[in-house]
Amino acid sequence: MKPVNALTHIALALSVLACLFLIPAQSPAADLTLSEAVEKALANNPMLQAAGFRVASAEEKTTQAGSGSLPQVHLNGGYSRTTNPMWAFGTKLNQEAITQPDFDPARLNHPDDIGNYHSSLSVVWPVYDQGRTWYGLQQARLNRDAAGLYAERARQEVINGTISAYIGAVLARENEIVIRQVTDTARSHLNLIQSRYDGGFVAKSDLLRAQVHIADLEQQLAEAKSGADIARCRLAVAMGVEENLTLTLTSPLEQGEPIQGDLDAWINRALADRPDLKSLSLQKDMAKKEVDKAKAARLPSVNLTGNYEINSEELDDHGNSYTVGAALSLPLYTGGRVSAAIREAESNLKQADAMLRSLNQQICGETRQAFFNAQSAWERIPVSKAAVGQAEESLRIVKNRYDSGLFTITDLLDAEAAVQQSRMNHLKSLHDYQAAAARLVLAAGSMD
Repeated sequence: MKPVNALTHIALALSVLACLFLIPAQSPAADLTLSEAVEKALANNPMLQAAGFRVASAEEKTTQAGSGSLPQVHLNGGYSRTTNPMWAFGTKLNQEAITQPDFDPARLNHPDDIGNYHSSLSVVWPVYDQGRTWYGLQQARLNRDAAGLYAERARQEVINGTISAYIGAVLARENEIVIRQVTDTARSHLNLIQSRYDGGFVAKSDLLRAQVHIADLEQQLAEAKSGADIARCRLAVAMGVEENLTLTLTSPLEQGEPIQGDLDAWINRALADRPDLKSLSLQKDMAKKEVDKAKAARLPSVNLTGNYEINSEELDDHGNSYTVGAALSLPLYTGGRVSAAIREAESNLKQADAMLRSLNQQICGETRQAFFNAQSAWERIPVSKAAVGQAEESLRIVKNRYDSGLFTITDLLDAEAAVQQSRMNHLKSLHDYQAAAARLVLAAGSMD
């Protein structure tokens, strides 16, 4: 029997180990502050990563634009075989293999097929290309700077989006807590009503009203749980995290400090600091450069060229030659292409100017709205806080008087609902102020 028992113990131990490996490890719940959430978003948010790639792309375009002023060197090679009279004679001439018999008219008119290995090194240096390279380089640098400002604005948007999602998740959690507390209080009142009903002191209608009230609160609690889960999902998306967010949000909804400065100061700051406004201004400068570049297309262009080539039939002997020169080109008539390009560039410049004025107006509107929202939310905080205390005191008085038979069940349920509403209003005022203050900083372009 001992061997059997030993095998049994071994099998049992292996089964326990297998279970331990198969059961997924549950990591302990970790804390997540608002600043940590923002750091995670800045590290993981895909939109911010895309903005970074845009900056890198714009930097490479600057290198490409600047290369137009440098000599372009190409190495070419190939092989051909022909019986074409002109090409056959020219090929042999390039190979430096012409002899006296090759001038026989019969051989000139009906040459034998001839092969040729051709290789060449060519250089083209655009000395002046109507300013296309210079203007293109200026535009590329402006585009690079505009992309950097676009990335900075994207960074600010990610920060604000994370703040909004975080405090939204905290608000949803606190709402759930409030409803749970009110539900617990209502249940204790239900127990009281049940005992009074059992003793014959209240009508059954009071008991039914209390039960209906509990059922309504339980529905609200289920909705609050769902809302909290949805809010946490939104926070996970804002942070660029794909897995379910199981962290404990530790930064509370606090009153904080009031906003400093008047409306005009905030608007002036926004017009001076907004990265997207600066980016659009640079795009307008790019449009100006495009007008200048289109007008420069009427000027001449000058290129220096050089070419060194080797021709051989069997690779054992060859002929070589070089060619150097300069080329001047002056557009006299382009079928209206240049004039149309100038008009197109001027239209694009006017469009950029209109978009810049529109963004100025939009920024002023966003700043005003955020400023007034922050002011309103700040003024609601002390009022809503006082209302919480008043509602809780009112519930205490109503409960005592209901116990004494002076108030009805309706008065008690109304007092409970007032406590719930006042707590939610206070939480919402704190949330709205934090959200509006963050939105104001974002509108001013100083979010960090």
